[in-house]
Amino acid sequence: MTEPTGSQFDVVGPIAVELQLPPRGVAAVVQLLEEGATVPFIARYRKEVTGGLDEVQIRDIQERKAYLRELDERRTAVLASITEQGKLTPELHKRILACTTKAALEDLYAPYKQKRRTRATIAKEKGLEPLALRILAQPADGKPLEEAATFVSAEKEVASAEDALKGACDIVAEVVADHADVRAMLRDAFANKGEVITTVARGKENERTKFEDYYDYREGAKDIPSHRFLAIRRGESEGVLRLKIEVDPDPLLPRMQAAMSLDPRSPWADPMRTAVEDAFKRLLAPSVETDVRVDLKLRSDRDAVEVFAENLRHLLLAAPFGQRSVVGVDPGLRTGCKLAAVDATGRYLGTDTIYPFKGVGDVERARQELLRFLARHNPLAIAVGNGTAGRETETFVREVLRDPMVPSPKPLVVLVSESGASIYSASDIAREEFPDLDLTVRGAISIARRLQDPLAELVKIDPKSIG
Repeated sequence: MTEPTGSQFDVVGPIAVELQLPPRGVAAVVQLLEEGATVPFIARYRKEVTGGLDEVQIRDIQERKAYLRELDERRTAVLASITEQGKLTPELHKRILACTTKAALEDLYAPYKQKRRTRATIAKEKGLEPLALRILAQPADGKPLEEAATFVSAEKEVASAEDALKGACDIVAEVVADHADVRAMLRDAFANKGEVITTVARGKENERTKFEDYYDYREGAKDIPSHRFLAIRRGESEGVLRLKIEVDPDPLLPRMQAAMSLDPRSPWADPMRTAVEDAFKRLLAPSVETDVRVDLKLRSDRDAVEVFAENLRHLLLAAPFGQRSVVGVDPGLRTGCKLAAVDATGRYLGTDTIYPFKGVGDVERARQELLRFLARHNPLAIAVGNGTAGRETETFVREVLRDPMVPSPKPLVVLVSESGASIYSASDIAREEFPDLDLTVRGAISIARRLQDPLAELVKIDPKSIG
């Protein structure tokens, strides 16, 4: 037995290899982070120490460092637990120290965890473990049913030789499920060969929802785009979809049998096959599927954050139109398009509502009302929100501007992101700024100001409502 010593896991090497960064720079960042330095401080004021690593690389190091520190804490707890049980061997100690992921560590720890009452523990209580050991040993001699008959006991509720053999197979199935190499092999198969399968939830078959494309859908787990997986999970959480990840067991079962040293010539081969198949269906597949779903969720969340950050960056760094008068248009089909004029400083000047779409209002009347509004405020640009009916509204505005009544130079027409505008229009800051205006007018004002100075307007909105 090996005494558990502090694992003293060096995070620098693995991080440098994983992120393909110079070890010296990674070591410097790790030390600075442990001294309490922030990512912006390190990126700005410690370039000479880190070798010029930028804020994205430093943040990646910070995230991996946190993960590996958590892994090391868990490793220490696992070593202590196995040592306390008196089961820590030099080989196991070496494998635990070599783990670089939480999943691999938990796979190694699985046989030593305190288990709830399972079919295997019940079988052990009935004294069937010796019979299970015979199955695991795969000897060349013996007759399984005859040996199982010796374990029949009314007192222990083992009614027949078949019951005894079944209980022994339950014990073997748990051993298979706890085998670290088997779990790793299945996790790789589910992640790389598995299929994400979605079906419509019972009772929802005839409902029209935004998840209809996924009522009968399948795609490789390895290839499914992050946005699609998140959409499917949303459908599942709303009770519309059922999600599962499946893999073909046929090529996996022989590999599992080989990992358990199944000998096809042994009379105990059939019980081993039964136990392996039971372990796959009852114990391993549900557990590994959950692990892979968690991994897909983490990957999808990470990708979504990157997309969100990039979108937000483009919005915040968009070039300002400057201090020039603008008319903002908040498009709407049924409720009409709200117009709001602001002067060069962003001060609100006036509003109107037009109905430029057939079936809702008088298109010609909407043309005349827009012309009058533009003549009254003489804007240098028209900012059209890019939400519902945004493109149609932009087309309508451009057609109106072709009218010879509009003097040259004609206003510039720009499609502006209205992401978060509805959140702003109902916010406390908007109510304080425009207490007497309807929230739809506040949204049009925000759209106009976004063209003038995007950053100044967007800072009023919670970032999660923008990207």
